[in-house]
Amino acid sequence: MLRSRAVIRQLAVWSVVLSCASASALLAQLPTHGVRPTRLVIRNAMVIEGNGTPAEGPKDIVIEGNHIVDIVAIDPVAVKSGTAQRPSAGGAELDATGKYVMPGLINIHGHVQDERAGIPQPLDYQLKLWLGMGITTVRDVSSETAKTLQLRARSLSGEVAAPRVYVYARYAYMPVPRNEVEARQRVRDLKAMGVDGIKLFGMDKDVYGAVLDEAKKLGLRTAHHMAVDETNAWDAAAGGLTSIEHWYGVPDAAIIGGAQHFPSNFNYADEGMRFRWAGHLWQEADPLKLQEVLRAMVKGNVAWNPTFDIYEASRDLQRAETQPWFAQYLHPTLDKYFKPDASNHGSYFANWSSTDEAFWKTNYQIWFKAVRDFEQMGGIVGAGEDAGFIYQVYGFGLVRELELQQEAGFQPIKVLQHATANNAKILGEDVRLGRVRSGYLADLVVLNGNPLEDLKVFYPPRADAAAGSGGGVAWTIKDGIPYDAQRLLREVRELVARAKGSATR
Repeated sequence: MLRSRAVIRQLAVWSVVLSCASASALLAQLPTHGVRPTRLVIRNAMVIEGNGTPAEGPKDIVIEGNHIVDIVAIDPVAVKSGTAQRPSAGGAELDATGKYVMPGLINIHGHVQDERAGIPQPLDYQLKLWLGMGITTVRDVSSETAKTLQLRARSLSGEVAAPRVYVYARYAYMPVPRNEVEARQRVRDLKAMGVDGIKLFGMDKDVYGAVLDEAKKLGLRTAHHMAVDETNAWDAAAGGLTSIEHWYGVPDAAIIGGAQHFPSNFNYADEGMRFRWAGHLWQEADPLKLQEVLRAMVKGNVAWNPTFDIYEASRDLQRAETQPWFAQYLHPTLDKYFKPDASNHGSYFANWSSTDEAFWKTNYQIWFKAVRDFEQMGGIVGAGEDAGFIYQVYGFGLVRELELQQEAGFQPIKVLQHATANNAKILGEDVRLGRVRSGYLADLVVLNGNPLEDLKVFYPPRADAAAGSGGGVAWTIKDGIPYDAQRLLREVRELVARAKGSATR
């Protein structure tokens, strides 16, 4: 009842503000989709800043070019009396009455993909899904580097409707460096290409420290998808890695005896076997030693991007296979890639069992607690999706990650901080990205609902208006360019429908 009264009071405030808004604001022109106005004013918004503080409003947000230049709190009493000092009208205006405005989501673990298993997939499909679901920045962690660098430039110039892209090139392309000299040269070669950072996979100790050291000297950040390898979280903490991706390297660093108890016939190259035994890993970690590992990561300034969403199929395969948005948003190329096939990375479910799921469900509970403990110790937690694999669709995967972080025990305001201010910090861009703040880049999301009440508001509205279908993103503003999010999602639905029709023929 108290919450209902508070909501009624807030709606009354918005009603007063809207009814008393200046005629120029009411008559102002809506933004043009995909065109940056000289001055854009967002009126009457409830604002989530992105730094973990409560929402506040209503406020007017003034954008000039690609920067936020002013944020003005609205006094309803002054508005009603006609004495309120409101920002002057812009060339374009958005009425955000009843809506929430927050920083654009940052996807700290994305892959730019224009094919799956050699079958073409339109890049527009992925880019429009990301923008349509409020993602304004993507850290691309390993793709076709030269092409993605071109995409980065086109996005920055506004030539293509796409999030801003940070390119982290794969370090271990062939021939893989064999010693410290070659390892340092590889880092220098990647720097010369113009990348923003480096994506590491399994690494050997004799070159790991050299790679991290050379990257730091050159101003390159590092993301490490650890494996069952010589290096783990201890080495990351000692060497100053920027972020651990996923979770390998953390629990295995806390196993008494130093190695997981694999069966004698274990073959790491067999993905079905690898993921099956990964489901046992967290249970083998010693709880006290795990706390030491987490403290070392915090001391070493190693951030953690858990990507809970990308492993969820391992604990509930049926849910993964039957996600409701697949009907309208799953491209047939991606659909084919998801089907069990040993030749496709992550498509390892041919013989998945209820026993495997049970182990993974236990895995998740220990993993959830470890990430909570890590943040409580002062660690930086990020949010990324790793979509394009294991039944996760671009954009939808990041929203699901937000939901799973809430399930892990984080309050929604902290979850949104992970996906905005924290991710900006991991990128080294926290002085200009990840907050609704004067002087910051104009990367914003205008939401048809309150994400602090229900993170599902990021999901597209469903035609059947089913419960939990989401309110949807109204506008995504990237670099000061407004995009009609529902228009983008409609274009994705049409693209998928055409692709399905072609596949049928």
